[in-house]
Amino acid sequence: MEDDLRQAALDYHRLPRPGKLGIEATKPLATQRDLALAYSPGVAAACEEIAADPEAAWLYTARGNLVGVISNGSAVLGLGNIGALAGKPVMEGKAVLFKKFAGIDVFDIEVDEADPDRFVDVVAALEPTFGAINLEDIKAPECWAIEAALQARMRIPVFHDDQHGTAITVAAAVRNGLVLQGKRLEDIKLVTSGAGAAAMACVDLLVAMGVQADNVTLTDIKGVVHAGRDGLDDRMRRYARETDARTLEDVLDGADLFLGLSAPRVLKAEWLSKLAPRPMILALANPEPEIQPSLVRAARPDAIIATGRSDFPNQVNNVLCFPFIFRGALDVGATTINDAMKLAAVEAIAELARVEASEVVAAAYGGAAPVFGPDYIIPKPFDPRLILQIAPAVAKAAMESGVASRPITDLDAYRHELERFVFRSGELMHPVFEAARASPPRIVYAEGEDERVLRAAQIIVDERIARPILLGRRARIVAKVAEMGLRMSLDRDVQVIDPELDLDITAPLVDPYRALVGRRGTPPDAGTRRVFSRAPVTAAMLLHVGLADVAIVGGPGDWWRSMQYIMPIIPRRPDVSRIYALSCLILRDRALFICDTHMNPDPTAEQITEMTLLAADAVRGFGLVPKAALLSHSSFGASNSPSARKMRAALGMIRARDPDLEIDGEMHADAALDPIIRNRAVPDSALDGQANLLIMPSLDAANIAFNLLKSAVDGLPVGPLLLGMAKPIHVLVPSVTARGIVNISAVAALEARDLRAKAAR
Repeated sequence: MEDDLRQAALDYHRLPRPGKLGIEATKPLATQRDLALAYSPGVAAACEEIAADPEAAWLYTARGNLVGVISNGSAVLGLGNIGALAGKPVMEGKAVLFKKFAGIDVFDIEVDEADPDRFVDVVAALEPTFGAINLEDIKAPECWAIEAALQARMRIPVFHDDQHGTAITVAAAVRNGLVLQGKRLEDIKLVTSGAGAAAMACVDLLVAMGVQADNVTLTDIKGVVHAGRDGLDDRMRRYARETDARTLEDVLDGADLFLGLSAPRVLKAEWLSKLAPRPMILALANPEPEIQPSLVRAARPDAIIATGRSDFPNQVNNVLCFPFIFRGALDVGATTINDAMKLAAVEAIAELARVEASEVVAAAYGGAAPVFGPDYIIPKPFDPRLILQIAPAVAKAAMESGVASRPITDLDAYRHELERFVFRSGELMHPVFEAARASPPRIVYAEGEDERVLRAAQIIVDERIARPILLGRRARIVAKVAEMGLRMSLDRDVQVIDPELDLDITAPLVDPYRALVGRRGTPPDAGTRRVFSRAPVTAAMLLHVGLADVAIVGGPGDWWRSMQYIMPIIPRRPDVSRIYALSCLILRDRALFICDTHMNPDPTAEQITEMTLLAADAVRGFGLVPKAALLSHSSFGASNSPSARKMRAALGMIRARDPDLEIDGEMHADAALDPIIRNRAVPDSALDGQANLLIMPSLDAANIAFNLLKSAVDGLPVGPLLLGMAKPIHVLVPSVTARGIVNISAVAALEARDLRAKAAR
């Protein structure tokens, strides 16, 4: 390890407080009553329920989401038998991965015990604490006996990740690599370098998937595992054959798959010619593989190579599977993790690599998204879709194989629950998506060449939210779709309009546009150029003449410039006086809407009234009951400043126009979000609980508050959504993500549906 990396790692573990873990309360503990509920006397009620029915522990404790990561430190990473205490940073690291990738809580437990039987006794006695056990960094062959003994004694999953996590990830890589190499598992010859716990688990799983045991040759530090060799355990003996070969070099002839889980540089470049045509080489020793990928590429360009390192393509990493296997197992109350669940995980991981990479993965590649092929046979560990793919597959396999004590009755609903973890917008957007699917509109995207738009279009096609229309150079869009590995058909699933080539569509837009802007200072020639060269203009005109139902513009450029292009084309509704912008922040436990964040610098009381009523309708579109607060520096009449009087006047007008709307003001922001503070000021407030719609007295206040909250509490933005437009059109901010575009598209799809319904009445 380089000195600067070593020091950075030490600082990471030491600062600002030692270690990588903490404990966070999940229930409030702010009042005497909270204390009575959390501890004495209230806690006795939960204890009595569990004493009467042990299964009630899943309802009243955190056990169902708690995993024990347990080790004796006898085989820690590449460090060997360094002991339980020295291995603690690794166990804490494993805990962090569980939490980050799957939302699973962990207690790391380091057991200072080398005797396998005593270790088993210690771990087995912990069963009441955990929903599952992850054994970690225990040396072979003791790890096999320990895992088997614990599985026999405990009625919760016991999973030695060094074995099975590696095996599952390797099997997924092999599955996809053989697809690319045009080979079948049943036909390949497999040679290993290594016959320890991980290697044996890999071989066993590959054999369960179809590799013929007679086609497997094991080698380790002592050479070939052959039938005449002394000291073989039962697992190695299964693959020991009669042979005169004694070295790794001797058994490489015709091998289709080299599986290395051993030591650096044991596979020599000069031996590579012995391998079969189109081989796979999995050189997984860490930190230095059995052979460097550059040597493989030079000697065998027809080979696919994977390593355990993140700085090479095709990293085989346990984090691809273990958080999500445990997620699925915990959620159905599995009593074990069996072969059916492991195989389900293999297929789920392999399948995910064959579809286009997510936006998160693309960002990690510097914007160049990987596409399924020789350098991308397995997903990246931070692909957010892993949990959505693997956990339901594992849960389903657990139920079908009869080991689920709490079966899930609706797997689709379960997937939606997982989406709430992966995409914080999932809970807010789910009802919007469902409603949009009922009547998918045509949505034109002005920036059809933007990768974020293309990724969003793929999701929109998959979710059946709309039929996308992409504006841009056709050749460029075709190339990008292929480059990004997107699956949508540019003929069947989406429509591509090239403004300069598809003149049958765009030329008829010129005269109507000139008529709209001719008396707004735009000369005829400039009007013609804009239709063909200004994407917001083209998109808005397609919406204007009815060739699209929704327009989404902006993204790469200036937000206000895009607004200036579209406002002469799509006017405000005749029943409103202004256009307003509503932005949403999705926080960890709720959604918060803020208005007006972009349009009106200093709205009047009448405009505050109008924007509040429009915003409340928009909040209802998300399936939420609006709870509005009119914010001010003044709280309930404390100031007589113009802005305070404005908000007070607006409250009266709003209540007159919508008496059923839950609203109060003017008030401080903390009073809007904290009913205790609000009730101290005015015990008779009409607002109950926390406000979810904050109406600001000025654009400055709204925009500052929105961006401050977004950064301070890691809020996920949705919007801005334009309120009061005659037709559904929205302008993307430059920082928008693909998921953000999907969310805005779904909201706009509902607007289009409502507009059609109104026109039909």
